[in-house]
Amino acid sequence: MDIAIPRTVRRIAPRLTLACLVTAIAAASVAHAATVPTPLEALVTEALQHNPDIRAARLEHEAALARRAPARALEDPMLEFGVVNASLPLSLRRDDMTMQMLGLSQKLPFPGKRRLREAVAGTDAEAIGHAVEETTNRVVRDLRIAYANLALADRAIVLTGRTQDALRALASISASRYAVGRGSESDVLRAGARSAQVQQDLLRLHADRQVAESEIRRLVGRAGTDGMIVPVTATSFAEKEPPAGDGAGRPQLAALRAMEARGELELALAERDYFPDIELRLGYGHRERSLEGMPRDDMVTMTFAVNLPLWRKDRLAPRVAEARALRARAAAMSESQRLETRAGIEQQVARAAEARETLALYRSTLLPQSHAATEAARVAWEAGSGDFGTVLDAAMREYDASLAELTALAAQHHASAEIAFLNGVAPQPGAATGALP
Repeated sequence: MDIAIPRTVRRIAPRLTLACLVTAIAAASVAHAATVPTPLEALVTEALQHNPDIRAARLEHEAALARRAPARALEDPMLEFGVVNASLPLSLRRDDMTMQMLGLSQKLPFPGKRRLREAVAGTDAEAIGHAVEETTNRVVRDLRIAYANLALADRAIVLTGRTQDALRALASISASRYAVGRGSESDVLRAGARSAQVQQDLLRLHADRQVAESEIRRLVGRAGTDGMIVPVTATSFAEKEPPAGDGAGRPQLAALRAMEARGELELALAERDYFPDIELRLGYGHRERSLEGMPRDDMVTMTFAVNLPLWRKDRLAPRVAEARALRARAAAMSESQRLETRAGIEQQVARAAEARETLALYRSTLLPQSHAATEAARVAWEAGSGDFGTVLDAAMREYDASLAELTALAAQHHASAEIAFLNGVAPQPGAATGALP
């Protein structure tokens, strides 16, 4: 004959569950209140100022800009001095052609070469400038993803703590029922096993949180570990996937287009080497008086010299071939990157749409149904018409569904960050970027 459930147990059961939930929520609230939440836009501003990758890219751009002027500059003039046409034994007065010479020479590249060299250096600087933008966008993308992971870990920790407290409450109730002969020892053991499983999840989530927080510290350039980073949270989610775009604004593509232009200029410069350079020489010769004391006029020398590009087959033709191959390579890389960017945007848009639809499904159907199933199983068990294993299974299904909902929300933010990166959306320090899950 079944034993009636004691009224004290029936009164205590819902109170225990509610009390445990309130305790978990309060503990989480106290832990989060200990540190003021840090908005994502504040971390973006910090990263733009202190991230070492961004700083290194900017310094590389400064170095590239500094190379433009030297590329156009002339070579240093050559100053020469000495004695010419001196007779032996050495005498500056015996021979009329003996002079003390002071000369100056300057090399002048063929017209157009200096302009092309400066243009090549300029396109290098332009490409590196776009690389700075690409690096900046990449850091912001990684920061947004790490921030979403941190927010996911925080909310999952709270959810897991609530579930663990609920399972402990169920274990306590099952123990009370077992003590009065209403339950079985296996119910108590099963509840403890499920609680240990959730405890393992909690340990993993704390490790995930530390990993995400460490990644954020790296991205913003913080060397120390003082101060906990708490994300701003929100329950809202995007009703529509972000606009796809075509990736035309991505800095990486602009950098490759600049490299294509560089290839054209390198080819033009290699072809210009078929024309000779000029060397201008100017000399002044001072002649001493003769041995008889007669004065001698000083002399001026001016010459032009050109190099003869005779070794075209061995030196010039390979340079032209190399320039043409590099130009074609730059064009192929640009096309490959364009296709890769477009495909990446399409993939991320599909993932964002999947996450959005998954969120809608969980929030409109799966979560309410799983919660209702848990409540129905709990009520039936407390009334004596249900099985304790059914209650545990329903509670774990609700827990898994809640974790899956949080994971889908984070996946949507991941996809949004990737789409913004692939479209070349520049970060705006100080602008509101919204809260994450």
